[in-house]
Amino acid sequence: MAKWGEGDPRWIVEERADATNVNNWHWTERDATNWSSDKLKSLLLGLDVESEEGKCEVTEVSKVEGEASVNNRKGKLIFFYEWNIKATWTGKSKAGVTYNGAIEVPNLSDENDMEDLDISVSLNKDEPDTTLFNLMKTKGSEKIRTALGSYVEFLKSEFTQGMILPTANGVAKLQSTSQSNAKLDKTQISSKSSTAAPINTGVKIPTCKFSMRDTFLTSPADLYRVFLNQDMVQAFTHGSATVEGERGGKFRLLEGNVFGEFTELVPDEKIVMKWRYNNWPCEHYATIALTFLDRSNETELKVECRGVPNSEEEQTKEGWRRYYFEAIKQTFGYGARLF
Repeated sequence: MAKWGEGDPRWIVEERADATNVNNWHWTERDATNWSSDKLKSLLLGLDVESEEGKCEVTEVSKVEGEASVNNRKGKLIFFYEWNIKATWTGKSKAGVTYNGAIEVPNLSDENDMEDLDISVSLNKDEPDTTLFNLMKTKGSEKIRTALGSYVEFLKSEFTQGMILPTANGVAKLQSTSQSNAKLDKTQISSKSSTAAPINTGVKIPTCKFSMRDTFLTSPADLYRVFLNQDMVQAFTHGSATVEGERGGKFRLLEGNVFGEFTELVPDEKIVMKWRYNNWPCEHYATIALTFLDRSNETELKVECRGVPNSEEEQTKEGWRRYYFEAIKQTFGYGARLF
């Protein structure tokens, strides 16, 4: 048997937390189909474009058909994905007239460059001609292309975490390729909060906990409703959002970059949620508890965060200050002193 430092390194069991797939030599495969389907829907649903004539929005993703997988061989990641996507878009003019149409992307594949994607945008039969159709065909198509490019980036960063295992010195060497070595469109979907996803070596994610407090010039009942009412969330985030204001209900806001689930609701007193940024390690959620305290003419909001990745602590704090606290105060006039 080979000793440490001698012989073929493929067969040396290194001093590490697990002794599987030493030096990442053996072929491993991970099915990314279900993850990809959810990711594609989250990136496309609610995507919108706007002009002086009105606004267009992707209101339904009716079909995400295909498959995806990631393979690791000799420390090299190989990506396979092929998707046929169909969606529905709705346009609303400034005059309040609504139009409906369809979107189809038949060839999202590792064999095609992003600029080669076929993005078909059509207007439903019997719908009158509208300038919003041109808006969706041009700016809408480009935004869809950008979102699909983000899917590929997330597949190569978020989903693959843990596939390249750390070696004796704790370093994971990461290489990646695709079936056709296609160039990847580096254009990312615009995000108020997103940053490049951190590379994870497959070990347990170090996390932190912290708390924040702020005061709002309103009642606990009114402030409680702000977090659970979809129209109010869309108002303070200045964009489309999905909010199911009930226990077990899902939420998604800030262009899909923040999402999660309400796990506990005590009317006018407390909200507990599973919460994450889109660029956090796959399936990792923090627990956020909001407590609403009546302070006579004010409401003190206490935010307790647990399970936030260490590397994301400052970004998370800043995000809550800017996109929750300050945005709510400015939108609804609840401005008050900050602790």
